[in-house]
Amino acid sequence: MQIAIVLFDRFTALDAVGPYEILSRAPGAETVFVAERTGPVRNDSGSLALVADRTLADVPAPDVVIVPGGPGQSAQMENETLLGWLRAADATSTWTTSVCTGSLLLAAAGLLKGRRATSHWLALDLIKTFGAEPTGERVVIEGKYVTAAGVSSGIDMGLTLLGRIAGDEHAQAVQLLTEYDPQPPYDAGSPEKAPAALVEEFRAKSRFILR
Repeated sequence: MQIAIVLFDRFTALDAVGPYEILSRAPGAETVFVAERTGPVRNDSGSLALVADRTLADVPAPDVVIVPGGPGQSAQMENETLLGWLRAADATSTWTTSVCTGSLLLAAAGLLKGRRATSHWLALDLIKTFGAEPTGERVVIEGKYVTAAGVSSGIDMGLTLLGRIAGDEHAQAVQLLTEYDPQPPYDAGSPEKAPAALVEEFRAKSRFILR
């Protein structure tokens, strides 16, 4: 089973690394980082790079596609090299997935039209413009399409998908060995729970404001 994690300039690191840590532990899995060109790809802060060992063209038919999000997603929305690869890979994939605003790239490729999907809470209105049905759920499974909400939810998506691929017991073992047992010091991880002033501040500054 080949798992392809897409990289592009200014991706968000945890969007890619969270699912990687979980799904790379699937039995018999080969996990590859892919980009338009091989070599290091910098994250949204520029302080971290992951290495793409394969180009998109090198990996035409992965079993699992994972598309992270991040500020760099905006610049990829009309990148036909990437969008065309997503369509082609999706034609034969077993699972097509995204984390955070990576779902906007799946939507831009036309893969989420008429489907329930999630994204970062700030991007839910925008995903609707591509014909997807937005939902605030943390992980959404719609056939073979699995979308996760913002950043940290990629770990939940990874575990959800691992359970489908390798069974509940294996997924539980990976959860235990990674000690994924969230106990955050604050209860502000969603717009419904966070202080209203914070929510409004980030909405006002959002790059996803529809004009």
